Amino acid sequence: MTRTLLSNMNKSQRTVVAMVIAAWGAMGFFDVPAAYAQEGPFGAFPIVITCENKGTQLAFYFSKLAKDGTATYLATDRLAGTITLGGHAQAVGGSEGGSCLGKTLEQLRASGQAHDLKP
Repeated sequence: MTRTLLSNMNKSQRTVVAMVIAAWGAMGFFDVPAAYAQEGPFGAFPIVITCENKGTQLAFYFSKLAKDGTATYLATDRLAGTITLGGHAQAVGGSEGGSCLGKTLEQLRASGQAHDLKP
């Protein structure tokens, strides 16, 4: 549903959604570590990470940032993964992580798999 909703929005609408989410963060709706508070969670983590698994391309959307700095990403079919700023991507509930498994955020960005939110 989120994928369809975002794909039906134009650039201006996506920018407004991003600004609302950032405002919520600034107002305390998101409980994020102090290290991320200045730039918000979207400044530290990409909004989407794309991975290939068994010949299928998947888009994992930034869903949650825990107090310990672990970001959770969700895709369709109940697939999820986690990553931290200095850690490696891990699959949740299994070991099938496809082309993202074990990579750092730096490696995901270098390979073009991490997509940041840009106004």
